[in-house]
Amino acid sequence: MLDHVAHYVPDLGAAGSLLEKLGFAPTTVSNHQIDGKPAGTANRCLMLPEGYIEILAPTLDTPHAARTRELMNRYRGIHLVAFGTPDAKAEHARLAAHGFTPEPLVNLRRNISRNRLLKFNVVYSPRDRMPEGRVQYCEQLTPQHLWDTPSLAHKNGVRGLSSVYVVAADPAAVAARWAEFSGTLPFREKELVCIRLSRGRLFFGTKAALSKMIGKVPDAPGIAAIGLTFRDRAAFAKRCRAAGLEVTKNAVTLPPALGGTWIF
Repeated sequence: MLDHVAHYVPDLGAAGSLLEKLGFAPTTVSNHQIDGKPAGTANRCLMLPEGYIEILAPTLDTPHAARTRELMNRYRGIHLVAFGTPDAKAEHARLAAHGFTPEPLVNLRRNISRNRLLKFNVVYSPRDRMPEGRVQYCEQLTPQHLWDTPSLAHKNGVRGLSSVYVVAADPAAVAARWAEFSGTLPFREKELVCIRLSRGRLFFGTKAALSKMIGKVPDAPGIAAIGLTFRDRAAFAKRCRAAGLEVTKNAVTLPPALGGTWIF
């Protein structure tokens, strides 16, 4: 299933201010730890009824943060796609058997409000195996602390994270690789190739095909956009326009504080 995605941003405060204007309730800043030491990244999150969006920023000069900076230098926007799993060790073994050469399993932690400690195991894939972005598996060990009432108090009727759009020079080949990574099967859907997950869908298309749908698209390989569902799409579009954002049909182009595109 689609667990979460992440925007890589230079300033968590600026990103949070924009998200509040759009009716979201971003969580407070939280710093990641690996083995009890600073990982060099921090985040704020939009916890949704289905999945969540992470807003991620580098904070220190560490190896963990270096990949974040590297991807941010390519373009501002969405660089991370995380699949949910109940067993990160099993996913690590499966990916290794399929030639993805995953990095050693990482146990991340971060403290959030009311002195709660979040724990999760992450399986990262090397960039040469999944060059579109930071594609990974995430095993949530403390989900009861993530989806609490204050974190879900959005004012814009958001329902959940529904899809990810990947830009590729050869969509069929890239979709086949992602399907092997996620243990699924791809199929053709008009000009795109699609993968259906237990929660959410992945779409793969050329830059030309995706540009017709959503406007500005980064060069391949990359992650072009995410899809979100709302109780009232027109009302959310109105919020976006009021914040000075460009809305075309059912897509909003986000400014440099976040980058990327949302489809709703």
